[in-house]
Amino acid sequence: MAKSVETVEGLAPSSTELNTLQQAFWDNHGLQCGFCTPGILMTLTEFLQDNPDPSEAEVREALSGNICRCTGYQGIVDAALEAATNLRNTSGH
Repeated sequence: MAKSVETVEGLAPSSTELNTLQQAFWDNHGLQCGFCTPGILMTLTEFLQDNPDPSEAEVREALSGNICRCTGYQGIVDAALEAATNLRNTSGH
């Protein structure tokens, strides 16, 4: 049985543009040193696929397995909520 592995490098549509979640991280200052960012982006990518209209509390729960020492999480949470809104608006939901 063939399996696939998705990585943060595969999230962007091209080498010159960001996907919706990555752009929201940029716009909301959701990253600092970048050490935790790949894991958080991958966690939130799956989370937002499963829960396209999350509450702030649900985002924080989804992030509970990721540790970030730089941001205090508010920018990350804001980015996730903005990305969810943008994804819903572009998908017609």
